[in-house]
Amino acid sequence: MSKKIAVIGGGNLGTAIVEGILQSGFSKAEDITVTKRNIATLTSLKEKGVTVITDNNKAVKDAEIVILAIKPFQIKDVLAGIVKDLSPDQILISVVTGIFIKDMQEVIKKKMPIFRAMPNTAIAIRESMTCLSSAHASEEQVTLVKDLFCTVGKVTVIEEKLMDAATVLGACGTAYAMRYVRANIQGGIEIGFDAATASLIAAQTVKGAAELLLQKGTHPEQEIDKVTTPKGCTIAGLNEMEHQGFSSSLIKGISTSYEKILKG
Repeated sequence: MSKKIAVIGGGNLGTAIVEGILQSGFSKAEDITVTKRNIATLTSLKEKGVTVITDNNKAVKDAEIVILAIKPFQIKDVLAGIVKDLSPDQILISVVTGIFIKDMQEVIKKKMPIFRAMPNTAIAIRESMTCLSSAHASEEQVTLVKDLFCTVGKVTVIEEKLMDAATVLGACGTAYAMRYVRANIQGGIEIGFDAATASLIAAQTVKGAAELLLQKGTHPEQEIDKVTTPKGCTIAGLNEMEHQGFSSSLIKGISTSYEKILKG
């Protein structure tokens, strides 16, 4: 059954979520409303049948699910503006970075299902890793929100206290992976490939490696063992990377990013 959804904020993240919902059939275009001050930038969504307006209150009144996809500094003002139109029968979802559920509850002052969702930039191609946490939500509502974000990638439910850690692993992690791919491309050029070919090989190889783990549920070392033969070139390269601190520098980088978030 198509759910009526209001997306408050039609920026890159908000529109990516809507595109995923439309492509998956989770909701019909006529059941989705997106708000933005400058609606001229949402022409493509409007052409697909999505309602595009500037009035947050009007969008919220008829919605079963309300998604906040705005900037962190806007959250209190936006919530204060729509609080009279929010009801316990609705589901409120925030994809706003750094805003805790308690922060939203302080403004709303109503007991209603509230979710925090942290997707990453791969949401643009429906390959996001989204982490969810919630308060006052039933199992059925958790399943519903999981299904919604499954339209744009993979989903896992975590405790809210792990959201900062999830930001590092899932969001900062995209940059870490890109840095590895970039280094792989540079290495490929050094051993004879042109940049375009090295880029294709590096990117597809990383994608394939990730899919092996996701689809087979194996540990990375199991897959590594399959391509490391005695006295072979793979183990020689791996050992040299470890001698140069590959794994330890990555782990340290993750820890440093996490400490930075905690310190603010």
